[in-house]
Amino acid sequence: ADSAVSEQPGQLLLGMQPEGGQVQPDAARVPVFGLGCAGGATGLALASKLARATPGAVVLLVVVELCSLSFRMDELTKADIVATALFGDGAAACVVRWGEDGFAHVEATAEHTWPDTLDIMGWRVDPTGLGVIFDRAIPPFVENELAAAIDKILADLDLTRSDIDRFCCHPGGAKVVDAIETALELTPGTLDLERGVLRDYGNMSAPTVLFVLERLIARGLPSRSMMTAFGPGFTCAGLVLET
Repeated sequence: ADSAVSEQPGQLLLGMQPEGGQVQPDAARVPVFGLGCAGGATGLALASKLARATPGAVVLLVVVELCSLSFRMDELTKADIVATALFGDGAAACVVRWGEDGFAHVEATAEHTWPDTLDIMGWRVDPTGLGVIFDRAIPPFVENELAAAIDKILADLDLTRSDIDRFCCHPGGAKVVDAIETALELTPGTLDLERGVLRDYGNMSAPTVLFVLERLIARGLPSRSMMTAFGPGFTCAGLVLET
């Protein structure tokens, strides 16, 4: 596991445009690919680090997934059929600044990667297109392994699960949401916003957790929340927000 904590929390601003509503012609671009469903949380963590490293800069995070590209007429496997039924296309964006007033501070970011888990989930890129990898069941793995990983991430930040008022989780699927609640010992039904986003849009991969965050903001962010998302690797990305 790797974690980074800023000495002074940065400010996270969602849904705000840079001055003038335009991207400057000299803007630096940082393309990132291959993070899968963890991309929203990992991307937001990277944006916060870039903002922290460049005070005064405006960092625009844009997360786009075209999961429908995984539909393969040449490969009608069970995994591809499940992916087509579960996944949807989506996009989300947010703005991160250092030292500006916003709705939350990025208190800390972290990741945990389990060894020997490349076969759990991912994307296979071949000449025909994208192919999904679902060789091992994700919900049982999450239920058995998530708590220890989250506890390790939080311990590195001198926090425990009791310090988190609300988890903001990537809803990988209905069974995954159930597994998260079980693993983190949350009251069944706690992750209602996650289920709502999954119901309304499907699993859009990386942007999905930002849709959950948007609904959590509308409801009212608690004092401290933790964003989590899973990705190929098998990896759990974490982001702690303070209001």
